[in-house]
Amino acid sequence: MLAILRPVLAALLALPAAVPGPASAGPSLSWKPCKEDRTAQCATLKVPVDWANPYGPAASVALARRPATDPGSRIGTLVVNPGGPGGSGVDFALDGTYFFSAALRRRFDIVGFDPRGVSRSTPVVCSATLLAAGPPPLISAARGYAANVSYNRRLAADCARRTGPVYGHLDTLSVVQDMDAIRAALGERTISFYGASYGTLLGEQYAERFPERVRALVLDSVMDHSVSTRSFLDAETAASQDSFDEFVAWCDRSTECALHGRDVRAIWTSLLARARRGTLRDPFEPGYRPRTLDLLGVAFSSFYDPQWHALALYIKEAASAAKGRRAGAPVTEIQNPFPAIFCDDWAVPLSWTSLRLRLGALARAHPQMTVSPLGLTSVVSCLGTPVVPDNRQRRLSPARTGPVLLINSRHDPATPHVWARAVARQLGPAASLVTYEGWGHTVYGRSKCVNGVVDTYLLTVRPPAAGTSCPGVQPRPAGVGRRAPGRAYR
Repeated sequence: MLAILRPVLAALLALPAAVPGPASAGPSLSWKPCKEDRTAQCATLKVPVDWANPYGPAASVALARRPATDPGSRIGTLVVNPGGPGGSGVDFALDGTYFFSAALRRRFDIVGFDPRGVSRSTPVVCSATLLAAGPPPLISAARGYAANVSYNRRLAADCARRTGPVYGHLDTLSVVQDMDAIRAALGERTISFYGASYGTLLGEQYAERFPERVRALVLDSVMDHSVSTRSFLDAETAASQDSFDEFVAWCDRSTECALHGRDVRAIWTSLLARARRGTLRDPFEPGYRPRTLDLLGVAFSSFYDPQWHALALYIKEAASAAKGRRAGAPVTEIQNPFPAIFCDDWAVPLSWTSLRLRLGALARAHPQMTVSPLGLTSVVSCLGTPVVPDNRQRRLSPARTGPVLLINSRHDPATPHVWARAVARQLGPAASLVTYEGWGHTVYGRSKCVNGVVDTYLLTVRPPAAGTSCPGVQPRPAGVGRRAPGRAYR
């Protein structure tokens, strides 16, 4: 009998009172040509590390803006976030000419910012040596659980010392306050928002705290912040297995698959067995011996685009590989915002006994993708950390904004379609969910149908007809097709 984890929340938590933000113009921004791309504008905004203590230490938030190409028909500002947690909104805005349609770029200033702790915004930095010494997150014994708990505490202490007072104030609710300060500094009464993957949590919680300041809200590949630890791992692993099943189905029907006509599941099972024994060799990195979670990660990462052609070739070559890895150049510090942010947003009270039983159940239910690499590493990175989450899981309140657009792939390996359905129910009548009946993580840019739905909504704030969906587009070889907003929610 499987142990049933207690829900992370025994009851819905009351929404914390919002720290009032300015409704109109705040501190002015000094825009200058960006160093990375002088056709865009960059600026920095100072915000309180702790919004409950506005006169305490400050953090710097870096912004980038691409002004509307037709100022005479400008609608307003579209704030964008690519997810992560840890993705750079500055880079996303700089890449906006490749990602967003000409129609959106014509009518909107596109503004991205690096959330606190990320990239150019008072980043979380940690010892490279300590990061490299982390124990395996796929835990097989109680001593491995204890090793991860001890390591997470040492890593948190190191990162906090190197990063400064912003560490421990990296939760999404703090970023919500930062984003409203950005809105005020831009002089905008309302903003439109496009968030991908983990960026959808920012959009959800901003709209909840400041509904009157939202013109339009697009949630692309949706995070459900109401799930328990067990539900989180279950949904992530089921989504990974679903993506593997779709890959196998493609190999069965397509002669483009390097494994066409072969038993893909049997070959994969043999690779997993070799990875567990430590005898698997990576076909493209000499000397490297992938373990189980490494191999699962190869498949999982290929499902993002997806890159089925490359995965099939990897599996084919790995079946007979005998090569190895080259050492990289040493570094002393590395930016590492993911656990510091995620563990400030999610409470994961998980004992070794509960984790062991859950891993066993997942492996039995999902024989090829025995656990989601993303789900497992997210949860394990929080075990024993001293940071008390400021933004624990809870259901969203019904939306008090105008229409909200949610879009999600039917076969998304990282943000399962079931999460999008759940969030749409939480938001209520204001929410419209459009399903891309295809594959991969993040949807905008995958087809004319998807772009048409999103663009029309952002330009008019009119929701699509109920039940709208877009057909899937068959994946193409790597390097061909859309430019994604980076590895969102990784």
